Amino acid sequence: MPKLTNIHKIAVIGSGPIVIGQAAEFDYAGSQACLSLKEEGYQVVLINSNPATIMTDDEIADKVYLEPLTLESVSAILAKERPDALLPTLGGQTGLNLAVELDDAGILAKYNIQLLGTGLATIKQAEDRESFKELMQKSASRFPPAKRSTPSKLRWILLTRLATQLSYGQLTRLAVLVAESLPIRQNCKRSWFAVLACHRPTNA
Repeated sequence: MPKLTNIHKIAVIGSGPIVIGQAAEFDYAGSQACLSLKEEGYQVVLINSNPATIMTDDEIADKVYLEPLTLESVSAILAKERPDALLPTLGGQTGLNLAVELDDAGILAKYNIQLLGTGLATIKQAEDRESFKELMQKSASRFPPAKRSTPSKLRWILLTRLATQLSYGQLTRLAVLVAESLPIRQNCKRSWFAVLACHRPTNA
């Protein structure tokens, strides 16, 4: 891919706090991306809320903002720095979701900021579970059956009900259960982290 000569300053969104499934790999990838962009002659502005990363070393980017990765905070930084482009794909879901929020809020259009890497339509399709599932179905790709529960106080009931509809093995994302692990534990005798153990299907 040829070098883009119509942009000079690029803002990079980091991944923020280290969470399960989103940690060192994004710090490494983001650091290498910043260094590569600088090597190509671009001015790099890094936005990340986590000081305990290699990415936020002052040698990695021309400017480093240790600020909350929120719509309000990032919008203010973009308004001040006026980058020509934004690279959000090295910040995991944090960066991707922020890119969508910035576009929905009209910030990218307001400051004429070009989005680098994955396009918004693709980001939205990949982040939305149902849209991604429909894409897999249209492409005739093989994938395991999945169900999505809705946020509510009765979520654990919905999850256990879904578990009886799906065959084994099954996996429930930890993000679903962290806030409601107590009722899950009280109602699942074999395992608190996987709803598959709540009700074993007769065909298992």
